Amino acid sequence: MSFEFDVDDPLLAKAAELRAAFHRDAVDRDKQGGRPVEQIRLLKESGLPSAQIAKAYGGQGAPWLTILRIVREFAKTDGSLAHLFGYHHLPLNLILFRGSNPQKDRWLSGSAAGNWIWSNSGNAMSKTSTGEKTKGGWTINGSRPFSSGSHIADYIQISWENSSGERLTAAVPADHQGIVIADDWDGIGQRQTGSGTVHFRDLHIDDDEVISAPSVPLTPYASLTSLLQQSVLLNVFVGSAQGILEEGRDYTVTSSRPWIYSGVERHIDDPWIKRQYGELYIRTLAAAELADKAARSLDDAYAQGPSLSHADRGAAAIDIATANLYAGEVGLAVSSEVFEVMGARSATQANGFDRFWRNVRTHTLHNPAEYKKRTVGAFLLTGEFPVPAIYR
Repeated sequence: MSFEFDVDDPLLAKAAELRAAFHRDAVDRDKQGGRPVEQIRLLKESGLPSAQIAKAYGGQGAPWLTILRIVREFAKTDGSLAHLFGYHHLPLNLILFRGSNPQKDRWLSGSAAGNWIWSNSGNAMSKTSTGEKTKGGWTINGSRPFSSGSHIADYIQISWENSSGERLTAAVPADHQGIVIADDWDGIGQRQTGSGTVHFRDLHIDDDEVISAPSVPLTPYASLTSLLQQSVLLNVFVGSAQGILEEGRDYTVTSSRPWIYSGVERHIDDPWIKRQYGELYIRTLAAAELADKAARSLDDAYAQGPSLSHADRGAAAIDIATANLYAGEVGLAVSSEVFEVMGARSATQANGFDRFWRNVRTHTLHNPAEYKKRTVGAFLLTGEFPVPAIYR
């Protein structure tokens, strides 16, 4: 059994090398939480943070299929690093979608040259930071939760509400005076994502750091950011299922003991164990195929640029919603059911197999499957695509 990619892609080869390095202490780092400083250093040295940036800005112009397969590769051992790498692309592409030409030249070219890591502190569900307009800029106070990656970022996308309740967004260096990173994330999973609180204390933002304006209409192309988010998460789910299945298989072959009433001398000769692993493998393969199909749909939509139509954007949204749904269900099922075939001795802190379930469970709660199913069902019944919005 193998989930290796059978393509000659140097970026995926580099990701596989990094995955092996990340794996060496993945269990211990999951227990510790905090900042994966050494792993981020290796990631930046690899050049992968600039892989998706267009060649016109000095990047490598990699397609989303490759980027999302890298997310999946990292998630086979470390869901936190997979999440951080994937979410790094959200603010980068927000600049591409809605930024001015000088902003694109400044931030995309700078990011490509320096392999900067980006994060966000702009959770749209929490209106907990406000801005006061000043001469030449804004003064921001308050905080934002779920600020994934803020603890290891070079640049942070931040958001706030103005006096009219409109949401504004800017990009600032992570070490900017007035930014205080709380490091208070205490989730049961994704323990090294730094998805806690960022405080803004008289943070000054220059006007040329503000990305677009609330009055600028949201086009189908600019709305792809929400599909990027869902694409990252679904590949974390698939990679987690692949990772626990590989680790579970190895444990079962080398360490599991047959049940006393099974009638076999080796655990792997038990028909129950064979059937269960076969089922888990098939479901995981299916989730990976749907994930690749969704990534190709995203690439097709992305390639159309600002001319992207509502219908083509909608078709990609349905493919991504479908893949996201199935990936979440498979990730949860595989990371839980595999314990039944590994046996009681597998459920220890030392083995760390539980990290896969905890990582998937943490993120699936952020995007309830019930509403994704309704979106897909509504399309099937009426042919109507979802209206672009958060999580859609």
